[in-house]
Amino acid sequence: MEAVGTLAGGVAHDLNNILSGIVSYPDLILMDLPEDSPFRKPILTIKESGERAAAIVQDLLTLARRGVVAIEVTNLNQIIFDYLESPECENLRKLHPGVTIQTNPEKNLLNIIGSRVHLLKTIMNLVSNAAEAMPDGGSILVSTRNQYIDRPVRGYDDLREGDYVILTVSDSGIGISAEDMQRIFEPFYTKKVMGKSGTGLGMTVVWGTVKDHGGYIDVQSRVGKGTTFTLYFPVTMKTLMEKEDALSIKDYMGKGESILVVDDVEQQRDIASRILKKLGYTVEAVAGGEKAVEYIKYNQVDLIILDMIMDPGIDGLETYRRILEFRPGQKAIIASGFSETERVKEAQSLGAGRYIKKPYTIEKIGLAVKEEFNKKPF
Repeated sequence: MEAVGTLAGGVAHDLNNILSGIVSYPDLILMDLPEDSPFRKPILTIKESGERAAAIVQDLLTLARRGVVAIEVTNLNQIIFDYLESPECENLRKLHPGVTIQTNPEKNLLNIIGSRVHLLKTIMNLVSNAAEAMPDGGSILVSTRNQYIDRPVRGYDDLREGDYVILTVSDSGIGISAEDMQRIFEPFYTKKVMGKSGTGLGMTVVWGTVKDHGGYIDVQSRVGKGTTFTLYFPVTMKTLMEKEDALSIKDYMGKGESILVVDDVEQQRDIASRILKKLGYTVEAVAGGEKAVEYIKYNQVDLIILDMIMDPGIDGLETYRRILEFRPGQKAIIASGFSETERVKEAQSLGAGRYIKKPYTIEKIGLAVKEEFNKKPF
């Protein structure tokens, strides 16, 4: 698992860079197209296809155990409700008309610290697998509860004492044999007909997500009698923050502030520069960390967008360190096609702002830049 994860992480980084063009350029084109243009629908299809491919890349990063940033206070009941209202769940119901999904949520469910995106994908994978385990129809029960574990439990996983939110997904399907039970979390291990559904990473993503959230997972199954997945997530006493209203493109617009884009990949520099110019900023771009340091020595800029991984040459962290030596307080944002790392966090501790995960979108880059400019000087 660790070896495959390392390989997947490297592939995911390269694929994110490639997908930037498919996801980002449609954003720019759509801004200039009239609403009644016959090209809007195919361009939106290209963009949505790129986003689906990026979601698969995210699965690879989860497999690499480097894709989860568990920093958000969230509630599993809300995530379950959001999934049940999603297009993915609607499509599942169409594919499996004989399957019903029932819920039994704890009324006062406690919160957890987690990545909403990964938890949503986990629920989606578990429900999808349950539906496919019932070719003749049946019932899926998705339930939540609060529970205090008062003593360590050893078994399928080692469960330490403490307060947990427990998510259970049960089906009345064909069940899992003892032999298959030992391998269900392996990447690409599946009993499905390849090409008909999924990527072969669904249960591996579930396993990686639970582990990266500091949780535990248990599976009980009997052939012909159904399967129950029980996931344990540590409780937090922090409260949910209210959702902010969605911003319009006008809220992202700049006022001519100067930005330097630093990236070793020409296409990435072009995408970021085009988006930022479209948003009203003055933009320059250079191909690496050393060139960025040299540029900043003789030119002042309001903000730097720094790619974290650049080859050859120094990375984003080292670039930022050198710039701070003669430009203390320089505003910067870190970007990467990989996931957030300790080096990203170290750059943020030095004063860098939000971390942007590629592929770039107008919303991602626009919001991060606006947020950085609204900060008080440090």
